[in-house]
Amino acid sequence: MTEPGRRNRRLLGLPLLATAMLVGACADGGGDAGQGPTSTPAPTPTTSGTPSPSSSGRGPVTIPRSAFVDLPGELRKSASQPMEVTDALPRLCAEEFASGGRSVTASAAMTAIYKQPKDRPENVPYGTLNQTVFAFEDTGATDYLRRVRAAVTSCRSFPQSEITVTVRSEPMAGVGDDALLVTLTRPATGLDGTRTGGTTTSQITVVQVADAVSVVHDQGWEGTSNNPDLTDDFARATVRSLDSWQR
Repeated sequence: MTEPGRRNRRLLGLPLLATAMLVGACADGGGDAGQGPTSTPAPTPTTSGTPSPSSSGRGPVTIPRSAFVDLPGELRKSASQPMEVTDALPRLCAEEFASGGRSVTASAAMTAIYKQPKDRPENVPYGTLNQTVFAFEDTGATDYLRRVRAAVTSCRSFPQSEITVTVRSEPMAGVGDDALLVTLTRPATGLDGTRTGGTTTSQITVVQVADAVSVVHDQGWEGTSNNPDLTDDFARATVRSLDSWQR
């Protein structure tokens, strides 16, 4: 396995990430006090050319496969899989990224495992992407970003497995209608929890496009650092997938 210090080198020459159809669908279930309406992603979208989230009462809102980001072949370690929204959303000081059911018409989540472009098949993965997509009505998407930004700003650090994780947030200019980058930094540890020196990072991007928001949690494999050089590519691929769905 590559030493953690070498994990941060730049991955040069990567093409822009393409959006592709992923498994995922979710129907309107009415507002609730938790994460909002959810359902198990179906093998295929329930309709073709799903319209943008709407409060017009035209029937259930569907989050199709195209709303999620697919990794290009050189980064894909294994096929993406559906997961529960409550498991996909990161937790810091509290439930900063939960929707609370406010104005949510649909939500769904997927997880993807990725690698480095030239890794051998037998190599361990490089990292994981847990992505949640929320569909909102009215001003729900804008309100959600505002709540998340305030909540993350208030959480400067939090305890996790007897270590302290520090939190830094910053806007992502020119990404979607609004976007936030959150970087989590913690002491580096081995699999047994013993500190090994230095630090590791993971990053969360929150991207709004029209009436939808995507939360992507990028984590290195088994406690190692993610690669910040890929963050912008992941975020812009998120914009393309959300925009394509809502056209």
